[in-house]
Amino acid sequence: MTKKINKKLQNKKKNKKNIKVDPITLQVIGGALHTSAREMGHVLYRMSFSSIIRESEDLGAGLFDANFQTLSESDSTPLHIGSIPGYLRGIQDTLQDGEWFEGDVVVHNHPYHGSSHSPDLAIAIPVFWKGELVGFSANTAHHIDIGAATPGLIIDIRDVYAEGMLFSGIKLYRKGERNDAIWQFMESNSRTAKMLIDDIEAQIASARLGEQRMKELISEYGIDTFKSACNELLNYTERMMRQQIKAIPDGIYRADGWCDDDGRNRDKKLPIKVAVKVKGDNVTVDLTGSADQVPTAYNVPFEGSTKVAVYCAFRSLLLDQAETEVYIPSNEGSFRPIEVIAPEGSIFNPKFPAAAEARFTQCNRVIDCIYRALSPVMPEKVTAGNSASLSFISYAGLRPSGDYWVFLEVNEGSYGARARKDGPDSIDNLMCNTRNNPLEDLGMHLPMVCERYELRDDVMPGAGRQRGGIGVVKAQRVLTDGVITHECDRHTDVPWGAFGGSEGAVGRVQRYNIKGNKQITEMPAKFSDVDINADDVIAFYGPCGGGYGNPLDRPAEQVLEDVLDDFCTIEHAKKAYGVIVTKDLKLDHKATKTLRNQMSK
Repeated sequence: MTKKINKKLQNKKKNKKNIKVDPITLQVIGGALHTSAREMGHVLYRMSFSSIIRESEDLGAGLFDANFQTLSESDSTPLHIGSIPGYLRGIQDTLQDGEWFEGDVVVHNHPYHGSSHSPDLAIAIPVFWKGELVGFSANTAHHIDIGAATPGLIIDIRDVYAEGMLFSGIKLYRKGERNDAIWQFMESNSRTAKMLIDDIEAQIASARLGEQRMKELISEYGIDTFKSACNELLNYTERMMRQQIKAIPDGIYRADGWCDDDGRNRDKKLPIKVAVKVKGDNVTVDLTGSADQVPTAYNVPFEGSTKVAVYCAFRSLLLDQAETEVYIPSNEGSFRPIEVIAPEGSIFNPKFPAAAEARFTQCNRVIDCIYRALSPVMPEKVTAGNSASLSFISYAGLRPSGDYWVFLEVNEGSYGARARKDGPDSIDNLMCNTRNNPLEDLGMHLPMVCERYELRDDVMPGAGRQRGGIGVVKAQRVLTDGVITHECDRHTDVPWGAFGGSEGAVGRVQRYNIKGNKQITEMPAKFSDVDINADDVIAFYGPCGGGYGNPLDRPAEQVLEDVLDDFCTIEHAKKAYGVIVTKDLKLDHKATKTLRNQMSK
């Protein structure tokens, strides 16, 4: 009798899954899911207090089904959004009580249980409908300080325990009741306790809004229609991704590069090996041959970061909304055809308890290598070499009161040129999608002054039919003694040129004091817990992107425009493009034609 009842229930569930949702309702539900996620992201950054969330929008938010599949996501940082399913699976494995209850609010950040890295705290709330767990509302955000070995950021540390507070499926609220002990613990273990607590409260408000929006949708359309619509949207996105993958010729495509060092062993470059294996409508990205895990925090959590970087690369290449004629929902379906392999014990899949906080530059380099590997078969979609790094810097010090001030800043990079467009200047690094922090914020809240903020003029971007993007220069001066940590890379591996374009330029970091010893010190790309003095300046120079196509094919008039805009010098116009610009900034057509003919032979 019991078997018959179970069989009837299974058949009933199967019938529920097969409900056909008409196209209009499907689109309305899909649009509502996306709008809800965007609203969650908006609430999160508007309610937060730290500049890294409030201004830079280093966050992600979305709605998820009961199987942890992404249903919708905010228009935020790809690494945040793509990692939340990994967080949810990690929470499920470590959940306090081992069970979800209505009214629970969970905090989670353990890099060996799905998180992207430890400073990105996730807040997850289960969504129940008539006693059934039907999904989750969740978000992540980067927090200024979680009590790690050094303020704000960490690089040169021994293990994951030095990363600060680690939470594995911990309930901030259990059945709606606040867990005061955990809140008190967090307040006692952060250098910026008030900001940490206030930002977590903003995350909870955002997640509760998502929970409310999902329940409103279910109430409007019914649970069966809602579930069926979600499944159809996931399947639709999967079909579209598979369709794009199938258009790539079967084969194995390879590219490689390296990272400068691990933040401690300066003479040891870290190889990155990427093999993209396309077969039918499936793709595998194999990172075998990349560097072994390192003894610092310069490792990458596999579930929460390595896999997400690969997903981001293919979504940007194949499902770019600007390049598609139809709307394609951003959901878990786009991840299904993609497999990621990274040997355990490698930099992209470290073994516990290796530290893994400083992982962003490696992720960007994987994406850049995927583009390069696929360039022979996707020339119209890829870019030349991008900055593909990250400048993430922490400034910190003590106020007269004895309290810490901590400032996290994400500096811009640049993109490589594309088949039909120049590379964008001074922009996020591939999967960042963060905004710059307003300079006015420094004077209002921090003992810092910006001395310089403009495009680089010490080097030229990659030349080509389309030129590479220009990196940024940002020089920040501290007004008090303090300490800095900088997570960056690409000081030695130059962004590549594509299809005859020339390579770009590597980055650099300088330090000097404007009142005392003005001697400039060249700094490595990454350094940890360095003492600084009042009036010290840290100047970051972002890498410049590679060029695309033969520089001699770039219209001479366009080269002149670059000269007039100070994007190109008169000397570089002649040397790289064969374009003669006179001292009075006029184009010498005859001399240009002669020189280009000579250079093309």
